[in-house]
Amino acid sequence: MNEIFTSINGFLESLLFFDILFGTVAGTNIPFLVAWLIAGGVYLTVKMGFINLRMFRHSYRIIKGDYVTKDDKGLIAPFGALTTALSATVGLGNIAGVAIAVSIGGPGATFWMIVAGFLGMSLKFTEVTLSLQYREFLKDGTVMGGAMEYLSKGLASKGWPRVGKVLAVIFAFLMICGAIGGGNTFQVSQALGAVQGEVAFFAEYPVVFGIILALVTGAVIIGGVKRIAHTTEAVVPSMVIIYLLASLWILGTHYEKIPEAFGLIFSEAFAPTAVAGGVIGSIVQGFQRAVFSSEAGLGSSPVAHAPARVKYPVRQGMVALYEPFIDTVVVCTMTALVIIITGVYDPANGHAALIEAKQGAALTSVAYGTVISWFPMILSFSIALFAFSTMISWSYYGERAWVYIFGSKYSLLYKLIFLSLTIVATVVSTDLMVDFSFMLMLAMALPNIFGLFVLSGDVRRALTVYLAKLKSGELDREAIRE
Repeated sequence: MNEIFTSINGFLESLLFFDILFGTVAGTNIPFLVAWLIAGGVYLTVKMGFINLRMFRHSYRIIKGDYVTKDDKGLIAPFGALTTALSATVGLGNIAGVAIAVSIGGPGATFWMIVAGFLGMSLKFTEVTLSLQYREFLKDGTVMGGAMEYLSKGLASKGWPRVGKVLAVIFAFLMICGAIGGGNTFQVSQALGAVQGEVAFFAEYPVVFGIILALVTGAVIIGGVKRIAHTTEAVVPSMVIIYLLASLWILGTHYEKIPEAFGLIFSEAFAPTAVAGGVIGSIVQGFQRAVFSSEAGLGSSPVAHAPARVKYPVRQGMVALYEPFIDTVVVCTMTALVIIITGVYDPANGHAALIEAKQGAALTSVAYGTVISWFPMILSFSIALFAFSTMISWSYYGERAWVYIFGSKYSLLYKLIFLSLTIVATVVSTDLMVDFSFMLMLAMALPNIFGLFVLSGDVRRALTVYLAKLKSGELDREAIRE
């Protein structure tokens, strides 16, 4: 099996598509993917009139339910769609990814993560709005949305039907692979590694952990998006609160070091030490980890938002603004501050082996354990919870992509394959498959952001109409008041 994935990996890297994607921009050390994401984020932030900042309060009112109307159409509440998307993003990227970014790119990488988070808010607004503009209600009662729909239908409306269809199928294939690897086997292996350290039984019988996780996950995903949304509405706020409370406790006990930490973040963002690999290294690490964490620009989250019950597509786009903000600007920054304040990111402090092996979760555990001795146990539980929540959301992403290619009648087959691999991941090495799937997951950004560039004018026009109605008071008048 490993030989097969090694061969496939080598073959894909030899293709022009992947050479462009993972190569560097001429004359710089910036990977093309990072430059592509930065260009998309900056362009859409400016084109949408800095929507990521000026509509923050209105977005909160939508989440609260202040703008429910009798004409809303969809399957789940806007907040349910938000938590479903957050359950896929708030997780190991916040725990492990941030530690890796800071240890490789230096404290300055935190600044670029925050910048990426704000730019990601504009990417999320645009892709989620398009997802609802082009979503389709299927005969089986489900909703088909996401990049597959706006690439095929949106580009067809611009006179490129064949290009749109090809890109949509490519995107769907990439998302299925990403769901199986990054959204499943990687989550299982990380969760198992964390739990084995606290529960000896699972160290001896790992397959039991896989069976339990498969049964619990299956109980949720077999019920469809409504059950997934109900589960994430309960799980996501709880796990974020637990993690943030621990972070705030550590920051509170080291409050005198916070100004110094922020000083390092800002100074090394533009003049990093040699360890950080220069300014470019800091930028690359910040943006790469932000993408892994929030998935902004990858086109995955729009699938979760597609069933949202709203009247105006831009309204759910505004709800999606909160996703990169919570995930990257808040949670990732909290983690980074703890990593910096405790000093574990510096190899000179005795953790060089973890840094070299890129054991981000272990590094974060050490950081929190220096202040809260029993926190590694809580972190192990949190990792398992984060892995579970990520799995149920990514299973839905992959299932929608599967249905797009093969049809609704084969939906159950995909779910059974997904759950079977959950068990397999506990008894065989999946490292190569995970690396392979992560490469394909990142590749989703290429067709997705291309679609956002082409279709951004449609979103801008819809936003202009919506803001005019908001200013005139029409949106307040049509809202249902309880």
